[in-house]
Amino acid sequence: MEQIKRHEGLRLKPYRCTANKLTIGYGRNIEDAGISEDEAELLLSNDLVRCAKEVEKHVKAFNKLNDARQSVLINMCFNLGINGLLKFKKFLTAVNDGFFDLAAKEMLDSRWAKQVGSRAIELSEQMKTGAWK
Repeated sequence: MEQIKRHEGLRLKPYRCTANKLTIGYGRNIEDAGISEDEAELLLSNDLVRCAKEVEKHVKAFNKLNDARQSVLINMCFNLGINGLLKFKKFLTAVNDGFFDLAAKEMLDSRWAKQVGSRAIELSEQMKTGAWK
């Protein structure tokens, strides 16, 4: 493993190898080999931990919310990025003030809701009720 690491080098962003294949990490040809389901789960888990930390840092009421409502914010951060989520100013004000009916309404009154359809409907209901679907 150490020899291959030394020979391949580490690249954390996708690049084209000398054979013009999309590659990442220590020479993983993701164009042909892709990733395994386990690897996809690991990536998702890492992304969700990162999103949770970002949301906790930027949404003052985050730690006062139950798991279902925290998960809505994490889901939206994952989908939109933290900068995209932070553009939902009326929504976040409602969340921080504990007005979950209004927060749910603000979620649906957005271009994002039109783009993601049933995802927005499910998440807005989860924010409103504080319960998992």
